[in-house]
Amino acid sequence: VQLQASGGGLVQAGGSLRLSCAASGRTFSTDTMGWFRQAPGKEREFVAAIRSSDDSTQYQDSVKGRFTISRDNAKNTVYLQMNSLRPEDTAAYYCAVRTGLISKSAQNYNYWGQGTQVTVSS
Repeated sequence: VQLQASGGGLVQAGGSLRLSCAASGRTFSTDTMGWFRQAPGKEREFVAAIRSSDDSTQYQDSVKGRFTISRDNAKNTVYLQMNSLRPEDTAAYYCAVRTGLISKSAQNYNYWGQGTQVTVSS
């Protein structure tokens, strides 16, 4: 299984970015796909996740109303639309996949993509 994340970059506070994560190597019809982020010196934290079977979603409280996770099962791709970005959103963002229900714990995800850097300037 390979996950390829893209879409990071440098943006001013209040701006927007859309991250993409393309999965290959298996079908994800029953999987949960999620986004995590890790800032320098901090632990990796849950951002958002979506379950394929019913499109249920969960978000970290600090991104609710600003970030939207979605997926295209035909393309095996998950997206993270990030609006109203803040400097504290600066981090490397990682996509991940697990089988089953949504989990906010990174240790419960089986496959990880490489990080894509998001930098928000004030």
